Amino acid sequence: MEGKRVLVTGGAGFIGSNLANSLAADNDVVALDDCYLGTPENLADGVTFVDGSVLDDDLPTDVDVVFHIAALSSYAMHEDDPARGARVNVEGFVNTVDQARQDGCDTVVYASTSSIYGDRTEPSPEDMDVTVNTGYEASKMARETYAEYFHNHYGLSLAGMRFFSVYQGMKEGAEGHKGEYANLIAQFADDIANGRPPEIWGDGTQTRDFTHVDDIVRGLELAADHELDGIYNLGTGEQYSLNHLVDALNEELGTDVEPVYEDNPIPEDVYVHDTMADPSKMTEATGWEPEIGFEEGLERVCSQYR
Repeated sequence: MEGKRVLVTGGAGFIGSNLANSLAADNDVVALDDCYLGTPENLADGVTFVDGSVLDDDLPTDVDVVFHIAALSSYAMHEDDPARGARVNVEGFVNTVDQARQDGCDTVVYASTSSIYGDRTEPSPEDMDVTVNTGYEASKMARETYAEYFHNHYGLSLAGMRFFSVYQGMKEGAEGHKGEYANLIAQFADDIANGRPPEIWGDGTQTRDFTHVDDIVRGLELAADHELDGIYNLGTGEQYSLNHLVDALNEELGTDVEPVYEDNPIPEDVYVHDTMADPSKMTEATGWEPEIGFEEGLERVCSQYR
């Protein structure tokens, strides 16, 4: 993407700032954020920061492309206050897209979630049946439904990207600002590097499709370049257990820190035990493939502590 005016909502957060900084090399980028989980310190000098909410009336949506990344992005945030979760994730999405439409922008790429696939030890294709068990999942499904409405009624191109367990690391980049909401790779690496036992909920056999943020950013940019519409997975198509993750981090860091196992505070009937993407639809549409494998990703995270 070159020579475009771009809005990134949630642009000072983890994924948003990585995206904004990447786009700023060749585009005029505005990052909107209310600084709940983000900070302007994550942004490169070439990015224009706007302190604001996706619920505001006068958003900077006079752009060529909107990347809507802003969200309350965890189970806990929604269960603590379901109404607030719906306002930010659903009303905020509708508000942003409708203002963009009125300003003449017809290309939107937005964040959805892989959590709606539930437990999957096989790759999850976009057309499989999905399940909503939490307020967080309901809000992302609502986004996808409203995106369909905006496409069918107004002809906008809206690409919903279902992310799979995005990580970067606590010490470099923007993920450290998320604290307890950072990816488990980031949290576990920071614990082990500092001699603290990582805390695993349950028995550690649960698996995740860990996807490096650089691959996510490339996928988001390609979705806009191709003016995609519909739903697309961004994940590696591989899954690793938390027990294996701890072992691999110890090996990479040259440490021997054992995890502690605690009861899972999330009810068993809503906790997603296993995730794995089928990214073939995205590959066929744009040529995107994940470039950073699990081992290289851990090496990058652990190198921050050397």
